[in-house]
Amino acid sequence: MANVVVIGAQWGDEGKGKITDLLSRSADVVVRYQGGVNAGHTVVVNDQTFKLHLIPSGILYPRTECIIGSGTVIDPEVLIEELDTLEQLKVSTQNLFISESAHVTMPYHRLIDQAAEERRGEFKIGTTGRGIGPTYADKSERTGIRVLDLMDPESLRDQVSWAVNHKNVTLEKLYNLDPLDPEEVIAHYQQFADRLRSHVVDCSLKIYDAIQKRRNILFEGAQGTLLDLDHGTYPYVTSSNPVAGGACVGTGVGPTMIDRVIGVAKAYTTRVGEGPFPTELEDGVGAVLGDRGAEFGTTTGRQRRCGWFDAVIGRYAVRINGMDCMAITKLDVLDTLDEIKVCVAYDIDGQECRDFPTSSRQFAQCKPLYKTLPGWRCSTEHCRTLDDLPREARNYLEFLAKLMEVPIAIVSLGAARDQTIIIEDPIHGPKRALLCENNESAA
Repeated sequence: MANVVVIGAQWGDEGKGKITDLLSRSADVVVRYQGGVNAGHTVVVNDQTFKLHLIPSGILYPRTECIIGSGTVIDPEVLIEELDTLEQLKVSTQNLFISESAHVTMPYHRLIDQAAEERRGEFKIGTTGRGIGPTYADKSERTGIRVLDLMDPESLRDQVSWAVNHKNVTLEKLYNLDPLDPEEVIAHYQQFADRLRSHVVDCSLKIYDAIQKRRNILFEGAQGTLLDLDHGTYPYVTSSNPVAGGACVGTGVGPTMIDRVIGVAKAYTTRVGEGPFPTELEDGVGAVLGDRGAEFGTTTGRQRRCGWFDAVIGRYAVRINGMDCMAITKLDVLDTLDEIKVCVAYDIDGQECRDFPTSSRQFAQCKPLYKTLPGWRCSTEHCRTLDDLPREARNYLEFLAKLMEVPIAIVSLGAARDQTIIIEDPIHGPKRALLCENNESAA
């Protein structure tokens, strides 16, 4: 039995959906613990592409239970659209469960999110405009509406009536927008309640029961470490905690119940939205990475910024999350390059820095210090073992593992499930007998 957290080790979009899907084969339960519809996972199965925003990737395995935890914020309209899409594709959703204490995104959250971002002008933070920040803000202010309120018509009416009248002041006076009709909002959301009612559970109790029965549980985070509200590149962050510790808070389980943490990182680095990005490439190489990696956001369709792998960020993610191992994705995107650079440290005002700076102003001044490695100039998409990889590709992976001081367990070479090298089972294998320097055991 193992309870495993899968987290993003960069700015999100690392390919967590595919890795979670792969690991779900060994999981009895998959739990999403934070974020909302501002996140997206793309999973390819038998040439069929699934784009999921709220529902955990494990839903594609019929026997696997999937739980949307209390740390998430749920847009019921989007969730129902996902349910309908999956059912049209003959994917059963009867094993999907929703935490009764998760907070609900309301129409005024989306309106305020979009208007506030527009008002920021040159100080935009790159929000998706899906209402996530305002939903979490109401949660912190203790004025939010939870799923259990959605299930109770009387409570829903009381809560929504007060909230809409309160938010209308902001919409009209601050943003010059039309007010919402509370009765229309109530009627609209009551329809959602009827559709979702059979999926609602006490999340913490259900997970605890699974742990007591020694079932394998996979905790799935959205976004990435550098977008964490407390530990990311603030203010260019999300409104929740994607780091491994967020799994405990967002699901209601104690930290002693977590056995392992698996980080996911691309073989290069991307970032969507605003904020500093030391290794960003604004030349032809960046365009090659973006084109070969199909770097467009699942949720917004926005083009992602591309750059070389940043090992400073990698080491930071290892430390913040207590990672046991990593999965490296999209190695095949580098196949055509003559040489590949890796950021090993930063230059800050003439001083070499190997640790991630807390100050966003200081981070914006960081200049990457690179180590250049030879490329392999051949396709890796059909490789299925380490021995299949070109020597230069193995050297690259070993270099990353050494820099970040964490073994690599999985290498992904494309979107399909079978385009993967499993070096060691990260759930059931020896904790550190994985890829390390010179491809020897790290145990």
